[in-house]
Amino acid sequence: MSLKAFHLAFISLSTALTFGFGVWTFIEGSGNFTVYGLLSFLSGVALIVYGVKFLKKFRDVSYL
Repeated sequence: MSLKAFHLAFISLSTALTFGFGVWTFIEGSGNFTVYGLLSFLSGVALIVYGVKFLKKFRDVSYL
């Protein structure tokens, strides 16, 4: 597995975990959990933007 493939897998996993945490905080729904959920969703969006920019930058690098 190349560094590019590992990086993309890590970004994908991190994005899924941040959105999952955000959903969990809204289900819990008390006090600071709502703020943590919003911050988690913002982080998830930032990870998606980062992943797209990473793919554009390293388009010529092979996955192997």
